Amino acid sequence: MIKNLRRLAGWGVVVAATATAVTATIGVTAGGPGNPQPTGPQARSTAGQGPKTQTEPRSAEHRRIASSVLGKDVKYTLTALRSRTEPLAASVRLEVFTFDGTWRETDRALVGEADSWFWFPLTGRHAVCAFSTSSTQPAPVAVSLLITPSVGCSPTENFRIDNGRIVPA
Repeated sequence: MIKNLRRLAGWGVVVAATATAVTATIGVTAGGPGNPQPTGPQARSTAGQGPKTQTEPRSAEHRRIASSVLGKDVKYTLTALRSRTEPLAASVRLEVFTFDGTWRETDRALVGEADSWFWFPLTGRHAVCAFSTSSTQPAPVAVSLLITPSVGCSPTENFRIDNGRIVPA
């Protein structure tokens, strides 16, 4: 502990501790580097100019949350798509791919409604409660996802894949 405290003090960190709180100060007062100055018009302070609103939608963030490859020529994926307007909301997309030298998407469909899922539970551990696929024709696909850890899993949503096309079952 003392050894680490000496190392931190050597790097310009001052640590003051009481029985109930710990405060760390890093910066010019402790001999460290100063705060950088704004370099462009976007980086300057907007204090007193009112609240800033987002004028352009964010780029869509997405994560593959599950994938299933059947044989060598059919692949199913579940992808979480973060909402562009609500940072905590997400949509889930089921995609079907076939392989004929390269993977080509043949169809896609939303699982549930658009922006009806929560981003963080959906992209965390144990997000997929059930993802069942089969190579029979028409191929059944069943999907159940975590709503939140306290609520649990969603009801199973069933699809049928008929010649590369998704049909809700």
